[in-house]
Amino acid sequence: MNPVIIRTITRVLVPFIQLFGLYIIVHGPVSPGGGFQGGVVVGSSMILVALAYGLDKAETMANHSYRIIMDCVGSLVYAGIGLIGIAAGGMFLQYGIIPLPFTPARINNLMIFLIGSAIGVHIMALVLSLFLHTAKEAEIDD
Repeated sequence: MNPVIIRTITRVLVPFIQLFGLYIIVHGPVSPGGGFQGGVVVGSSMILVALAYGLDKAETMANHSYRIIMDCVGSLVYAGIGLIGIAAGGMFLQYGIIPLPFTPARINNLMIFLIGSAIGVHIMALVLSLFLHTAKEAEIDD
């Protein structure tokens, strides 16, 4: 197939794939899906960029430093929310007892959204990093 066609289709589809991935992350608490599934979809959109434009383009769009930062931020937000539950006198990820000026149901919804978003960011960076590192190793071996 002509590379121009592949690159044009990729350029058109990637924003919609990423938007769908964000939709999966945001609607995770109320529908099937969540942070893991949405993170895989968003990470896969960047893999599509790497396949269509090459590893250098994907590395430029999401370089190693940004991926490490996203991976760490996602993990720290997840762990931080869990530790807030311990600090409030409960168990890890028991966020219904966090003293916020909302009803316990609203606190649960907010924390589930934050945890899903953190997992989505973490998994997106992880999926893309795994692909890029594996592809670069295979490129070096050839």
